Amino acid sequence: MPLPPEAALAALRDEIDRLDQQILGLLRRRYEVVATLAGSRIKSGSGPLRPGREAMILRRLLAESAGGVPPGAVVRIWHEIISASSALQGGYTVALPARDEAGLLLARDHFGGAIALRPLPSPAAALSALSSGEAQVAILPLPEEGEPPERAWWTALAAPRLQVAARLPFWRPAGYAGPEALAVMPGAPDPSGADRSLLRLETAAAAGRASLLAALEAAGLPALGLQIQREAGHALALAEIEGVVAAGDPRLARLPFAHVVPLGFYAVPASGDPG
Repeated sequence: MPLPPEAALAALRDEIDRLDQQILGLLRRRYEVVATLAGSRIKSGSGPLRPGREAMILRRLLAESAGGVPPGAVVRIWHEIISASSALQGGYTVALPARDEAGLLLARDHFGGAIALRPLPSPAAALSALSSGEAQVAILPLPEEGEPPERAWWTALAAPRLQVAARLPFWRPAGYAGPEALAVMPGAPDPSGADRSLLRLETAAAAGRASLLAALEAAGLPALGLQIQREAGHALALAEIEGVVAAGDPRLARLPFAHVVPLGFYAVPASGDPG
């Protein structure tokens, strides 16, 4: 015999309360494991930031939750969980241009509420804070063709000491046309299994787009995108390449450019139906 509506509602609420307690218990256990890991020597030197591993975790969770929990909710919840876990390991500060309101929102959404944000006057100031150790991450505008020199921060990025390590947002619904940004961190990023690299190419000022693309193709590095910043006497190009391309990759030696600098790589963002 079916329960009266009031009793059925009470039973469902009791089940929700039990599930909440189970979730809280699992979170508590997760943080205990993270604290143990932070206090051990197993992870010595790697720090709390692992954007590649985070991407792998989120991709797995998104695949397992398909048709159930909305993917955007999964990503937001786990960003907060990962953020709190990072705080247990000492936390970190995120620097970014103060006037970049979209970047502020992306940074808060990606890194969660437990992370300190430090707005600074410009992309150059954010990178300076990263170089000095005042910040551990810099969130910078996604490069755009024809942008003014002061915004083209990638032209002076001090790689390999500082490298691009993530692209924000990680999750975007199908057809997403909102703001994007890149995260720069000290040292080499960790691969996620599905990544894209950025290369800075220095060439003659008169070099054309077609010739640059052809040279990349001939070296086995076909470009997904190419931006050119022309300066007095030379040109700098930013090429986006599928996969991980790091210093020592033999394909780099085949490029006929004055200088080729790998600027890091990022996990390919996940996308799909918003659920």
